[in-house]
Amino acid sequence: MIQAAIFDMDGLMFDTEAVWGRCWDPAFQNLGLPKPPQQFKVDVRGTSGDRMWAVFRRHFGPEVPAQRIYQEEYRLVSQENARHIAKKPGLDRLLGWLRSEEVPIAVASSSPEASVRNNLQVAEVEKYFDVVVSGADVRRSKPDPDIFLEAARRLDAEPTRTLVLEDSFNGVRAGHAGGFVTVMVPDLSAPDDQIHQLATAICSSLDEVADLLQQGRLG
Repeated sequence: MIQAAIFDMDGLMFDTEAVWGRCWDPAFQNLGLPKPPQQFKVDVRGTSGDRMWAVFRRHFGPEVPAQRIYQEEYRLVSQENARHIAKKPGLDRLLGWLRSEEVPIAVASSSPEASVRNNLQVAEVEKYFDVVVSGADVRRSKPDPDIFLEAARRLDAEPTRTLVLEDSFNGVRAGHAGGFVTVMVPDLSAPDDQIHQLATAICSSLDEVADLLQQGRLG
């Protein structure tokens, strides 16, 4: 039986990864900049802090106004998420089962803490989470495992007995690097051969994760 569970947010619990993805174009355009390439949107997914700024510099050079772009992106995303948060299928069932089993739960997201808490409140699932860790709470973002290790520390849980749920490649890499029971529920990107090797399991939905837990096949 797992000792604790750590959830990513965008693309895993909520259908918000697509919101971040489609807001990049207007964020750049609102600042009078050309549309970013699709690969930038892939590379920046799941990052924060220095790693995110490095993605900006790699794609657009050292003079890119990365902070201004991100601030506009965050403004646009927040506007859309304030109206509606679409929950992923199986989220309520999985959270309810974990709570019934008295498994402590954290959310570990690269998004700002204000955004995380807003989304949890709008989706009416905040009550399930014992801990919230954001990208600002750690020095290194995914694919480094720091954010998951910090969540496990706050939950007083051993990584090898802690479930990490992720939808992104960088998230799976981070979970694996930290020694967690790492399960991918793909959202925008289908797992490649490397991710298949790194993940403990790949599930089609959070309902499937709940099934495996109830059957004792995870952790």
